[in-house]
Amino acid sequence: GRMWAYTVGFTVLPHVGGFLGWFLSRKEIPAWYDKLKKPSWCPRRQVFPVAWTMLYTSMGYASYLVWSDLGGCGSKAIVPMGLYGAQLALNWAWPPLFFGARNLNMALIDVLCLDGLVLGTLCSWYRINRLAALLLLPYLGWLAMATCLTLRIWKDNPPQKS
Repeated sequence: GRMWAYTVGFTVLPHVGGFLGWFLSRKEIPAWYDKLKKPSWCPRRQVFPVAWTMLYTSMGYASYLVWSDLGGCGSKAIVPMGLYGAQLALNWAWPPLFFGARNLNMALIDVLCLDGLVLGTLCSWYRINRLAALLLLPYLGWLAMATCLTLRIWKDNPPQKS
């Protein structure tokens, strides 16, 4: 019965920061984001919550698989779960940087570091649980688009001189 609770806990965890980031920055979306110059291939606003719900669920479940295969929080879990925790922190930091602080420079640096950490997480997980690594592939794909989008927004919306 206890493993069920761990499965749910690990699967829900990524949603916590994602929801918090959305909640704290939701007013900035119509006030600021909608007015930014964006490329024609930018997904519609309604796509983002659906995509992130699926991505957070798969990444959370994948983290449970790795944690479980490693036998919990032992010394073998430090690197694979540390990479996962670090990428999750950067993932959660992006909305406050981008929407909250409207800091396109820091948001771009954040997402570029995030790309590297997710790739590192995927590589470290592949040796432990291939399904867990495969579950990160849609996330990596979405991040590639999000990185390109952040880069284009950063490039096409230079800071206004006051």
